[in-house]
Amino acid sequence: MNKQYLECGFVQNTHGVKGLLRAAHYCDSEKIFCSLPAVYLKQGDGYRPYRVRSAASHGAVILLALEGIETLEAAVAFKNKTLYAAREDLPAPEGAYFIADLIGLPVIDRDTGKVYGTLADVVNHGASDVYEVKTETGVALIPAVPAYVAGIEPEKGIFVTPIEGMF
Repeated sequence: MNKQYLECGFVQNTHGVKGLLRAAHYCDSEKIFCSLPAVYLKQGDGYRPYRVRSAASHGAVILLALEGIETLEAAVAFKNKTLYAAREDLPAPEGAYFIADLIGLPVIDRDTGKVYGTLADVVNHGASDVYEVKTETGVALIPAVPAYVAGIEPEKGIFVTPIEGMF
């Protein structure tokens, strides 16, 4: 089941006294984050929308102005909060998947059908994404590149071509 709201950023701190927020983004680019019409905060079992008045890159962070948040005191309530975006507000090219839709999928050997484990997380330290696969014996790391990831079928799993010692 696809989630309606996806993590898109994190409020690190406030900026100035007029309600601006300093946020890190989790989108593929700053441009995508800055184009969001609204962000959401999780509240209980629901999500509360906040219309984006402006969002701009400021060094390594995004300065974010939200409708109704116009004082330092109001902005402080957002500090250390995860921001969410509505799925329909995030572009996804053909054949691309949201990480939230991949977490929990079985990781399967393309040739033998052997299930190695489940995808626990996707991390990126610069060169490419790396899949963290939870196995019976621990965690295996797989570079998310065509040499190792043969295909993804969201209804079935992630098909891999491992090398010896990967699992």
